[in-house]
Amino acid sequence: DSGGGAGIQADLKACEALGVFGTTALVALTAQNTLGVHAVHPVPAAFVRAQIDAVLGDMGAHAVKTGMLPSEEAIATVAEALDEHA
Repeated sequence: DSGGGAGIQADLKACEALGVFGTTALVALTAQNTLGVHAVHPVPAAFVRAQIDAVLGDMGAHAVKTGMLPSEEAIATVAEALDEHA
C-alpha cells in the first residue's frame, strides 16, 4: 500500500509494535491510497522466490504472514518456497 495504511508498511509497523523483527518479500506493488487501489504490478515469480530464499536461507522465520498474492503463479511460488524452507 503506497499510502502506508495496509500491506507491507502496516505489517512492519505491527511487527515493531509487538517487539519482533519483520522481514519481507514483495509479491506485488500497488498504487493505492485511502480511496482505493488504482494499479497493481505483480513481481516476477523468479524474483519473489529469490527474495524468500535470501531471507529464509539466512535468517529463517518463526512465523509467516502473507498478504495479497495476485496470481496462481505467485501462490504456487510462495507455497513451494515455504515448503522447501520448512
